Amino acid sequence: MNADRYLQYIVHEIHSTIVATVDAEGWPVTCAIDMMDCDEDSLYFRTARGKSFYDRLTASGRIALTAMKGEDTMRSVAVSIRGEAREIGPDKLPDLFEKNPYMKTIYPTEVSRQALTVFQIFKGTGEWFDLSKKPIERASFSFGGARQHQEGFRVRTDSCIGCGRCIPVCPQRCIKKINGKACIEAENCLHCGRCREICPAGAIEKL
Repeated sequence: MNADRYLQYIVHEIHSTIVATVDAEGWPVTCAIDMMDCDEDSLYFRTARGKSFYDRLTASGRIALTAMKGEDTMRSVAVSIRGEAREIGPDKLPDLFEKNPYMKTIYPTEVSRQALTVFQIFKGTGEWFDLSKKPIERASFSFGGARQHQEGFRVRTDSCIGCGRCIPVCPQRCIKKINGKACIEAENCLHCGRCREICPAGAIEKL
């Protein structure tokens, strides 16, 4: 999927997310925030200017979030994002209230809504993680011009001796032999690192 499909999934299929920011002393702080709208490379949410969340967000401009959907652990999908957020003011509030009418019961009057402002997550990287599939499915994406970060493990084929010891220890069976060398299928990897621990040639490296 393209990045905009992941953003749409967060807004329309999950909606409520757990967001992390950092306070003035460097401590991470989490809170529940609804992602109320998106476009092809942004997420939008609202908050009140009197909240500590607002202070933390305006101080750093950085945010991380995780959104999960599923009946239990083995039937769940998680989408995580970290990136940059900026305040864009109240002009988009009417649109957010129209698309999220439940907000009218929390802030029922125009006067009460004057405390609100809108933020845009305009640049970031993310990861899709689907535990409902066998083997698991994961994918990385980026939006707003952010540089995508590769994570996980890879095999240095010039160092691999083809012993195959890494294959049976992989919990998702995502290591195959190609031309006598081990190859990790990154889209199914749990990032547990067991393959690197057992490799006698030191051919597996963390990205």
